[in-house]
Amino acid sequence: MRGQDTPRCLKRPGWMAVAAGLLVFLTTASVAQVIQQTVPQLEGPTPSMETGEAKPLPKWIIDDQRRMRAYPDQPPIIPHSIEGYELSVNANRCLSCHKREFTQDSGAPMISVTHYMTREGQMLADVSPRRYFCTACHVPQADTQPLVPSEFKDMSELGVRPAGSE
Repeated sequence: MRGQDTPRCLKRPGWMAVAAGLLVFLTTASVAQVIQQTVPQLEGPTPSMETGEAKPLPKWIIDDQRRMRAYPDQPPIIPHSIEGYELSVNANRCLSCHKREFTQDSGAPMISVTHYMTREGQMLADVSPRRYFCTACHVPQADTQPLVPSEFKDMSELGVRPAGSE
């Protein structure tokens, strides 16, 4: 009878799918082992878990002398020690010397007028909140060699004369 043969026909494709899946799995596993043995690691040998001696921290330059900038529009470096300075939402010790109204008594250079502007260029009476945390841009100078050599040349070194000098 035809009706009795139907379940037997449905069972055969199921076994064939399982057999095909098993064959694909075994082939993939064997190919992966061969590839793993023949392809070298791109990163080199696996590093050991040993720890070495840490390099000494560089000495900060705290001679209060302004330095030449390494590239145009570089924020000036901090030429003095800022250890122990409070720089938080509630206080900013930098502003006690560098704010516009305190520079005459302290002798420190005034912060740029751009620090008193909003993003849209509107002038504010106090330092802009986006320029309040000085160490986001300004850093102390350390006595170290540069990581990348700088080929920056000032305009005067390139032979460019100031406008109107001709």
